[in-house]
Amino acid sequence: MRIVTQYLTDLFNLFFPNLCLVCNSHLVNQEELICTKCLYNLPKTGYHQEIDNPVSQLFWGRTKIEYATAYFTFSKGSRYQDLMHKFKYHGSKEIGYVLGKAFGNHIRESVFNEVDVIVPVPLHKSKLKKRGYNQSEWIGMGLSEALQVPLDIISFIRLVATETQTRKSRFERWKNVENIFSITNKEALTGKHILLVDDVVTTGSTLEACANVLLDLDNTKVSIATLAVA
Repeated sequence: MRIVTQYLTDLFNLFFPNLCLVCNSHLVNQEELICTKCLYNLPKTGYHQEIDNPVSQLFWGRTKIEYATAYFTFSKGSRYQDLMHKFKYHGSKEIGYVLGKAFGNHIRESVFNEVDVIVPVPLHKSKLKKRGYNQSEWIGMGLSEALQVPLDIISFIRLVATETQTRKSRFERWKNVENIFSITNKEALTGKHILLVDDVVTTGSTLEACANVLLDLDNTKVSIATLAVA
């Protein structure tokens, strides 16, 4: 039976090859969506090993963040640009889970193992309906599995549907996300060290707005992990 199953699998892969979304090479057993070589060659930041790094410095003088990191650097024209576009705009939500899990394994033996709960930056229900999924939630799912930390997707919500942050100045980004987030279950987050998760950090305005709301809770700490830094 096992031989027949393997034969059918090989036959299926012959006509519908399972290819890496970055380099189009054939994936082998245990590889999901992205081959081991492309994961290895991600331009990783290593910021989880530095308390004072370019991501954490974004929030200096703005809000109190315990730790902040990004998995890799992202730039237009890079070989990973198409991957991120497929993830964020073209329905390939599973990319977030795969990269989130790799991210979690990458930072597991660091200060980020101190966090108590993972909270993704929420989407407004109108955008969630249009896109079909929250990309930050899928990153959080992968991080949650790797770090063995619970994921909370219901206690923190977005009240207002805002315009896209693309092409906005730093001040315009900050005004765009002012007073748009709310906590629905304070008991679930009070006194916790929260890991706030997003896909890409540019100016940090959205994450700052989220953190300011969460930090109003008693004895609560906030750290930040984004998949990429622009």
